[in-house]
Amino acid sequence: MTTNESAEQLRGWFSGRLPEGWFEGPLEVVLDREEVSVVGRLPEPDGAAEVSQTERAALLAGHIQRFREDTRDKRIAIAREAEHRFGHKVSWGADCGDQREMFTTLSVPVMTRLRQPERRVLDTLVDAGVARSRSDALAWCVRLVGKNTDEWLSELRTALQYVERARAAGPQP
Repeated sequence: MTTNESAEQLRGWFSGRLPEGWFEGPLEVVLDREEVSVVGRLPEPDGAAEVSQTERAALLAGHIQRFREDTRDKRIAIAREAEHRFGHKVSWGADCGDQREMFTTLSVPVMTRLRQPERRVLDTLVDAGVARSRSDALAWCVRLVGKNTDEWLSELRTALQYVERARAAGPQP
């Protein structure tokens, strides 16, 4: 099964499994080697359009927080079920208006080998107070690259889907 098919299977399972009325519109399900992130859109609370930007931001944040607290036990039970069924940890998040909050996420160590010039970049970020450690500095660099090359990464992911389909259609070992 390709990564794209796995994500579709997960989105279908979660869409069928979640209680009615939790989210509006389709779920966003993102899958990697360790984690499944499930993010749903909450309806905006009444009156959100009629208040100042500052009050609106606080209203949306409070609405997301209330959803998080009210659904915690049920989300944990569904996550355990999914983890047993699919073998991935589950992270939750919610969108409301223009705000997104992730409730739970994994922080996975990744081994890397860097030469001195790359280590110096990380050390400069630490020395300047941009990051607390080399690990934080590397995560900061990855986020910056992801943000600034989003279109290119999207094209690359699309190309990888074609590669996965071709592999799946080929001879099996």
